[in-house]
Amino acid sequence: MAQLSPLRRRMIEDMTVRNMSPATPRSYVSAVSKFSRYFGKSPEQLDLEDVRAFQVHLVSTGISWPGLNQIVCALRFFYGITLGEANVPERIPYAREPRKLPVVLSADEVVLFLESVSSLKSRAALTTAYAAGLRASEVAGLRVADIDSTRGVILVRHGKGAKDRNVMLSTQLLGILRAYWRLARPTIYLFPGRDEEHPIDPTVLHAACRSAVNAAGLTKRVTLHTLRHSFATHLLESGTDIRIIQVLLGHNNLSSTARYTQVATHTIRATQSPLDRLSLEVMPPG
Repeated sequence: MAQLSPLRRRMIEDMTVRNMSPATPRSYVSAVSKFSRYFGKSPEQLDLEDVRAFQVHLVSTGISWPGLNQIVCALRFFYGITLGEANVPERIPYAREPRKLPVVLSADEVVLFLESVSSLKSRAALTTAYAAGLRASEVAGLRVADIDSTRGVILVRHGKGAKDRNVMLSTQLLGILRAYWRLARPTIYLFPGRDEEHPIDPTVLHAACRSAVNAAGLTKRVTLHTLRHSFATHLLESGTDIRIIQVLLGHNNLSSTARYTQVATHTIRATQSPLDRLSLEVMPPG
């Protein structure tokens, strides 16, 4: 551990000066530590062949593709930035994740799901997640002051990539949050944890989500992120420009948002086939 400590400190400093979101240093340091422990050596003494062997090991354990790629990101950062070996990162390959269509709830299923959340705080939080398309960490980190009823927007602080953004404040959501505030009286965080000084832990919201799925009798594999998928898909189906949805979701690339066009069934159904523009006899001439 004495050997690792200076490297750990340097890596954390490298991430700090790049203003990465608070969760990133924890996950990156954890990943490099796991890599080091696997071989019983300082990561400074490990090379590309060791990285490859570690990736093979991780795949054999059944690690998820996102989990594997997060470790790849950490190792690429460690070698490329902390160790200054600029030619190494591009030689550490990402895993190609199978592109699955996101699970999306219908409007009726959203109502059924949200009405099955038993806790007032969790119901208000999960309703906010759907109404504004927020990630779990984003809804958990909301402050009372972030709800700007005058301008009709919600300020989302430190989203993915440590970026702030504004999202719409639904009129119905504002009414729900006002009713919630009158009963709960939060002062700093809109959805506080056990004390007012700290936000609710996202794991609490995930647990509330699982309970609501069971209570509602939904057979779809629903997670909190499903509400975000449903938000984007429902906007697309109602005719909202995909570039606006991109901004609301905080996506850097339009390609990340474009996946929702594959599940927007109303849009797909309403799209005219080029065949419909042709005058075609079904029966061939005899």
